[in-house]
Amino acid sequence: MRQAAISEPDPGCPPARPWTRRRVIRIVAAAAGLPLLIAAVRAAAPPPQMFHWKGRVLDDEAELTLWHADAALCRRTFLKIRAEIARYERTFSLYEPESQISRLNATGELRHPAPELRALIEESQRFGNITAGAFDITVQPLWRLYQAHFWSDLHVEEDIVARAQEVARELVDFRRIETSAGRIAFEREGMGITLNSVAQGFITDAITEMLHNEGFENAVVDLGEFRTLGRHPDGRPWRIGIRNPPVTHGADRVVELHDMALAVSGGYGTTFEPTGRFHHIFDPQSGASANALADAAVLASSATTATALAVSLCVLGEERASALLQECPGSRAVVTRPDGTVANIG
Repeated sequence: MRQAAISEPDPGCPPARPWTRRRVIRIVAAAAGLPLLIAAVRAAAPPPQMFHWKGRVLDDEAELTLWHADAALCRRTFLKIRAEIARYERTFSLYEPESQISRLNATGELRHPAPELRALIEESQRFGNITAGAFDITVQPLWRLYQAHFWSDLHVEEDIVARAQEVARELVDFRRIETSAGRIAFEREGMGITLNSVAQGFITDAITEMLHNEGFENAVVDLGEFRTLGRHPDGRPWRIGIRNPPVTHGADRVVELHDMALAVSGGYGTTFEPTGRFHHIFDPQSGASANALADAAVLASSATTATALAVSLCVLGEERASALLQECPGSRAVVTRPDGTVANIG
């Protein structure tokens, strides 16, 4: 599909005239000619086209694809979305020192948190309970530990595996976060949270709902996770390509989405050393990197749910996947085992 240029917005419409009896009669009298008039308007209306936006969300590449006839509406919507993304960055980004999550991690307490931050923390705690602790946003101390050990010459641990077990036991527990409308706080000094992946899902859901409320019926939202509205203009579901993990050698996968969300998690996303044994998806219980699966792709009704499930499956493995997916009706997964073979679940 070709990418259309977006023109400047049309000037505002004049104020509506009052509904007088004479005006109503004229409209009723003209009704006999309405079918011909509607046909003429439709013939003159511009055809729908693809409109694209690219940017970054939480330091990750992002893209929006809209199918619509109104270029001015698309342009205004993209501007509104950019403003919303900037607002969410000020709440969720670990890369901005003054964001709310950065200030919470730095001091262990945050007064007057944004409602979205509190809501996402509480939703993450709910997933922590559903997954029996496999999904835990308080693994940030493990990230700090591995980052310092592998990427710094100043903080190398004699036994990184043993030290990770200690950190997990002392500082990783999603139940030790206190939340209220006026305050979020950690129960132990040294705790920290990361919302990078699940916040991408949360933002994806929020922007998708915004598009729906703006009247868009056909769109693909890729803000770190995927979510679609409606179908592709040719009537089929939207087709999303998923890059295969390094353990496989076949063609990349294609998933079809229709009003669904997709999230993919795999340790190969960020590795601390060349073998890939140590990576950014941690088992909260042991502190080790989770290597039960090469990756997990989850389809669910929301991107937030899909993300939490994908991360959890990487920790829990294939054997417990079916029971977990049943906790979120309508969700299903495609998991890649360490040997490169694939299983469809749900």
